Amino acid sequence: MRFMNAWDVDRAVETFADHPVLGPATLTIRNLMDWTNENSDGWAYWPKPARAAKRLIDLIERDGTWEARYGERLDATVEEYKAALRPIKAFRTRQKAEFYIHEIA
Repeated sequence: MRFMNAWDVDRAVETFADHPVLGPATLTIRNLMDWTNENSDGWAYWPKPARAAKRLIDLIERDGTWEARYGERLDATVEEYKAALRPIKAFRTRQKAEFYIHEIA
């Protein structure tokens, strides 16, 4: 299972702040990570939220190459982001979690 630690999430938020898809995606994963840290032993220790975010992590990091981490990233689509949000929304509902999911119209 792929995992983004807090440093990876913060770097992605900074790197993709202006990206139309990855900007909201990174803010959503940060909100999920922050909620997890506030309501459990932490993001690194509770696997359920990271499993829910697997598709989102794959969207953000792709294959981990320089191009995927810092490139223009025209490959990230709104449809893929919406699909990646489904398990996160299901997790939020099941856990009665209160964190903001950044939607794209």
